[in-house]
Amino acid sequence: MKSASINIDKVAIGLSTVCTVHCLLLPIILVMLPALSTNIFGDEVFHQWLLIAVIPTSLIALTMGCRQHKNLSVMIFGLLGLAILIPTAFFGHDLLGEAGEKIASVLGAAFIALGHIRNSSLCKDCGSTDQQCH
Repeated sequence: MKSASINIDKVAIGLSTVCTVHCLLLPIILVMLPALSTNIFGDEVFHQWLLIAVIPTSLIALTMGCRQHKNLSVMIFGLLGLAILIPTAFFGHDLLGEAGEKIASVLGAAFIALGHIRNSSLCKDCGSTDQQCH
């Protein structure tokens, strides 16, 4: 279970990174390659599709980790990140404008990644001590 949680954490960190890179680099890429605006990567719906992968991945990994190491801080970081990302993906552009949406998306992704990094670290520590994690 330890390695499964760590592997899912790595996937979730990767998804958060994809979200961040998409938010920060897409405008530059679209200026350089305008044809990309015609596919899903240039569409606002990309964030919503990405959430379909992020939500279950994060919830599974963080829940598994919290059960193992009994540290709720990772769940708090993850849930805070999701609480920021979910409304931002659906309403961010309309409510916050383009710059506000980018800031909120990067902030939410950073909180999720931070939770997973901490979770992965705590799970590794539990495995290295060979004792019940509390």
